[in-house]
Amino acid sequence: MIRIFGPKGSQRDEEEKKTQDTGAKRRSAGEIRLQKEITELDLPRNVKIEFPRENDIMNFDIKLTVDDNSSLWYGATYHFSFSVPTAYPHEPPRVHCNTKIYHPNINLQGNVCLNILRGDWKPVLCINAVILGLNFLFLEPNPNDPLNQDAAQTMRDNPDRFNDNVRRSLRGQAINGEPYPRLL
Repeated sequence: MIRIFGPKGSQRDEEEKKTQDTGAKRRSAGEIRLQKEITELDLPRNVKIEFPRENDIMNFDIKLTVDDNSSLWYGATYHFSFSVPTAYPHEPPRVHCNTKIYHPNINLQGNVCLNILRGDWKPVLCINAVILGLNFLFLEPNPNDPLNQDAAQTMRDNPDRFNDNVRRSLRGQAINGEPYPRLL
């Protein structure tokens, strides 16, 4: 077999022997790509990243504090979990919101509706683009592509009530019988 990329002959054999001798598993292309992205990550100042399991870069958390005072969610902090598949970047990461939120694009189970996490994902996109997309959801929620139908309907039909519901949810009050954590 002809190898077009990678170390040549004896160097490749030595690397394979080291992997076998140490029992280390071979890293997937997705892990290699993600490692590169993480080292080059340019996080906005309102986002912090954590790796809860040592030696597992494919699963990590971010803490996003909404710092734009034009956002209805200004001042609140949300926790998101990222799970990156081994087929990354050909498959998008899975993102889950661990903080209950009243938002048209995030449902009560924490699923996130962001176009680049679904049909608009392209392998040229990266984790940084997803984080920027999450930030954007707090500036421009989209009631026309919702996961939380009730919030989206209220946002479309009665924007003042929607704004009031967001404020109430941030203060830990229930909306339509659904309790929310106090975030402000």
